[in-house]
Amino acid sequence: MIPLLAMVGAFAAMTFAFKLPVSISLVGAAILGALVAGQGVPLRHLVEGTLGYLDTLLIIATAMIFMRTIQASGLLDTIAHHLITAFERRPASLLVLMMLFAMSAGMITGSSTAAVLTTGAIVAPAFMALGIPKNKTGAIIAMAGILGMIAPPVNIPVMIIGGGVDMPYIGFGLPLLILTLPLAVAIVLFLGLKSVRATSIDRSLLPLSYHRQYGWKLYLPLVMLIVLIVLERAFPRIVPSFGMPLVFMISALVAPWTGRKMNPWTVARDAVQAALPVMAILAGVGMFLQIMALTGGRGFIVSLLIGLPLGLLYLSIAVSMPLFGAVSAYGSASILGVPFVLALLGTNEIIVASALSLIAAMGDLMPPTALAGLFAAKVVEQPNYTQVLSHCLIPAGITVGVSLGYMATAGFWDRFLFWDNRLALYGILLGSIGLVCMSILMLDHWVLRHRRESVGAQL
Repeated sequence: MIPLLAMVGAFAAMTFAFKLPVSISLVGAAILGALVAGQGVPLRHLVEGTLGYLDTLLIIATAMIFMRTIQASGLLDTIAHHLITAFERRPASLLVLMMLFAMSAGMITGSSTAAVLTTGAIVAPAFMALGIPKNKTGAIIAMAGILGMIAPPVNIPVMIIGGGVDMPYIGFGLPLLILTLPLAVAIVLFLGLKSVRATSIDRSLLPLSYHRQYGWKLYLPLVMLIVLIVLERAFPRIVPSFGMPLVFMISALVAPWTGRKMNPWTVARDAVQAALPVMAILAGVGMFLQIMALTGGRGFIVSLLIGLPLGLLYLSIAVSMPLFGAVSAYGSASILGVPFVLALLGTNEIIVASALSLIAAMGDLMPPTALAGLFAAKVVEQPNYTQVLSHCLIPAGITVGVSLGYMATAGFWDRFLFWDNRLALYGILLGSIGLVCMSILMLDHWVLRHRRESVGAQL
């Protein structure tokens, strides 16, 4: 108990009072906890804790290199350009597709900040050109960054939780998609559909397309990434498991020869430099968790949580994880997510960990750090980031509520998503996707009719 209090107190003091980086605060708190517990400075445990997240660290570094290389080649700009020009007269469809595009960087890197500053920054001018106010645009790309961070194939908070309970990162793809994609569609339509008023987009606001200049080879890195990921999952007995770091590196090595000229070494160096703060936090999280286990702090928290009534346990999840996530969503996933998963043993751990990771990610909207909201405000040139965060309140509340409901109905999702009859499962999912697409098309017609009526009334 005393070492745990010392660790939490030291972490809070170093982070808020001394304004030290979160990574340094985690390491300092871990060392202090070991000293208070009479363990000295246990170098073996500190190194072991860090190396527990070696795979995740490699995924972050290589994914960031891949994103920076396809950004430098012009691929991201080209995709965004053709996406917007193809669907500019179908506003609801365009909003959904731009939301998914904004999420894509987070899906690949596992970082909401990376998504906001890359794909989010690319589509932000198009959102505003459609008539969406800049504060709502900032809220959309902030939520896109967070949902992309949780969507597969890369979900770092789930990897952190899994590392703490010895659960491999296998079987999370479909549960995470079911959790994040409907929320993404609902949130972007909720925030943006009423504001859409432009009948066409000013071409000067669009990112440039390099398709005519470089042709099909421009898309080769992305095609290779998708093919490698699909092959090892579709034919596991024939195709060996490459591992995500190797897949990202192979795809990134192709990019310098497919589009705009770049210095691969400089791009890779800048990418790793941008990823270092996140990687440092993960290293600190590993040390902190290891010392918590060494001193009995993690077991103490789990024993307290197990004794809570289920309703109170869900309430503590909804309140504590986003609040702690204000310091670090990754820290929230490790320090609170692991005990919560252990407290909910007996339910499907994949469903529980998926929902907890999304709740922890809401910490990226919590002041004073609010990383997703802060960088989204910078992208839309809003000096007061609270103006952006105010539009995130309802979507964030809905997201937390949906996540809690996902956990509460884990038994149903366990039977449905892991159903032995895969053909029936995929049939139901495809039918659901078809209904959603039809609904979006109906919204397109509604918006266009509303525009014509507005123009007629003005005449």
